[in-house]
Amino acid sequence: MPLESNARIAKELARHGYNAEREAITLLASASDSAVAVESVVDHAPDDTLRITSDHVRAVTNDHPVSDTDTNASGGDATDSGSRSTHESPPTRNSDESASAASTTQSPVEMEGSSSDRGSDSDNTADSAPHHDPDLRELAVGNDMTGRSTGTGEYADFVRTFRDRYERLSKVLRGRVNHRPAEAIAEMPGGSDAAMIGLVNDVRSTKSGHWLVELEDTTGTFPALIMKDKGLADLVDEILMDECLAVEGTLADDSGILFADSLHFPDVPRTHRTGAADRHVQAALISDVHVGSDEFMADAWSRFTDWLHTPEAEPIEYLLLAGDMVEGVGVYPDQDEELEIVDIYEQYEVFAEHLKEVPADTEIVMIPGNHDAVRLAEPQPGFNDEIRSIMDVHDAQIVSNPATVTVEGVDVLMYHGVSLDEVIAELPEEKASYDEPHKAMYQLLKKRHVAPQFGGHTRVAPEERDYLVIEDVPDVFHTGHVHKLGWGKYHNVLAVNSGCWQAQTDFQKSVNIDPDAGYAPILDLDTLEMTVRKFA
Repeated sequence: MPLESNARIAKELARHGYNAEREAITLLASASDSAVAVESVVDHAPDDTLRITSDHVRAVTNDHPVSDTDTNASGGDATDSGSRSTHESPPTRNSDESASAASTTQSPVEMEGSSSDRGSDSDNTADSAPHHDPDLRELAVGNDMTGRSTGTGEYADFVRTFRDRYERLSKVLRGRVNHRPAEAIAEMPGGSDAAMIGLVNDVRSTKSGHWLVELEDTTGTFPALIMKDKGLADLVDEILMDECLAVEGTLADDSGILFADSLHFPDVPRTHRTGAADRHVQAALISDVHVGSDEFMADAWSRFTDWLHTPEAEPIEYLLLAGDMVEGVGVYPDQDEELEIVDIYEQYEVFAEHLKEVPADTEIVMIPGNHDAVRLAEPQPGFNDEIRSIMDVHDAQIVSNPATVTVEGVDVLMYHGVSLDEVIAELPEEKASYDEPHKAMYQLLKKRHVAPQFGGHTRVAPEERDYLVIEDVPDVFHTGHVHKLGWGKYHNVLAVNSGCWQAQTDFQKSVNIDPDAGYAPILDLDTLEMTVRKFA
């Protein structure tokens, strides 16, 4: 059977209610009659089986032997496993904060900084595929608020949230400035040097072209005047309401205002040292599958999952999915006209069937997005028990949005990315745009908060703890939502927006969004280098 049979085999097993290990799919695809082999495996599988293993397949190979001449059908050249007829380069959005890194193109592989041929010279026979050792895997989840929500929506809840934000982010800034509380600064004599850390309460321009920034801490508010000739205009352009800032300067003679000499964001240290796996292992970073939409790209998804069963994809042991598994219902005006599946539970059922195409030995972590069946306000808890039960076949870890996933020593901050819309709308185009979504992600890293601005399009739920603070610096920052592909490094943190698996909808046309669909960023966890593969 041709290479595409891997996906068809996975789908056929899924139709019978089974997931399957990578090696099991490879063995079935290599059988002289794959269809008969699949039926025989299904017939002989024990009643309590959820996953078809290589042992289940080998148990029936006496009746359906593997053909040596057919072996390459499951492990052939990667050129056939991605996009067969698509040879164009993806959008060039792989830049460092200081300069764009050169990219190398090799269809269907597009990459930054890593070899696309790693592991491709291995023997492509089914028996030579290495076995994954679960004992080598390490996966832990932090900052997961699922089941820990305490907010009732009362005023006091919001006060606690913003107090927690201030306390945790001000700790980051206290080592950089000799700050004083607002009430203490108000009592200092005129002409004194002073510094304050606070949340941005207001930003406005004066008639003279200067900027007045009002900061608020737990003791009160105090204004800082940023003069246009101080060389701080570039930083003022980046200020968002409600974020935490430090301002240093000199008090006016009447002590009523602070003339700012410098601004400080919490920011990521330039000396940040990243973690790394102690073996060659990879993670696929994807988001925005949107099953249920008329524009869900099922063929591209099958090419992706088909490729995951090949020896070239053997190092991929983790799949990190950053939200919007399904299209949802009632998310935007007239959405019902663009739905292939109108029932939200059926959408998740079909998504679960597509997830079965992923090798059963892949560790999956997923967070919700704004199209998923959870509350819109962030942080979003993981799915309820009913939806979790629909997707239980893969034993995926379903955690909150955002959450930090530590994968073999690499800290990956997963955030769906709704606040990127707000950042892109508020900041200058050269600092944040849909064409380069990773630059908007840089801003969130600089502010050490995934949704700093309150009261705009991004809904925020009050909790005792502000789960949106980036307290610990991640090694990788993974988002989705905007349906654009972009990646780059900011102070050694790899920022990745992974595109989508949905072609352009009528709604996206109306708001001028041209999605980057069918891409799968593949991250080397030992080197933090990344390859981007195209399957559409």
